Amino acid sequence: MIHAVTMGLGLFGLWLLLSGFLDNTLLLGLGVASCVASVYIAARMEVVDHESVPLQLKFGVFGYLFWLSAEIGKANWAVTKVILSPRMRLNQRIITVPASQTTDVGRVTFANSITLTPGTITVETENQSFLVHALTDEAADLEALADMGTRVSAVENRT
Repeated sequence: MIHAVTMGLGLFGLWLLLSGFLDNTLLLGLGVASCVASVYIAARMEVVDHESVPLQLKFGVFGYLFWLSAEIGKANWAVTKVILSPRMRLNQRIITVPASQTTDVGRVTFANSITLTPGTITVETENQSFLVHALTDEAADLEALADMGTRVSAVENRT
């Protein structure tokens, strides 16, 4: 039941954010009705569970997103320096990164976090590891990727 309520509140919050209708009661009522109908249909399909509503509003999620944004900014700067340097110091390689996450959502979050970071792309997912293409030696830092995996696991275990 808590997952359905969380999904409904999340849908309504998204609807409110995207529509911007705060003063029209008819449109607010229709927005609530559409969110309730969506949650009802999802519940009837039996897809409302801990996997479909994985990230309840916990402070750890926001901390991770802030940290990831900072990492994306640092990686952007590093890739920009490589591209603009007279000698492109590319040392492309494929590395295997172990994934310690226990849920599908955790593994997808980790793989997407790797791909969002400039200079790295998750090429293939295997059972408990990812194949990652790295553009430079700095991007292929397994310790930094392991730190990212640990942070994703910490957020995953809090929810």
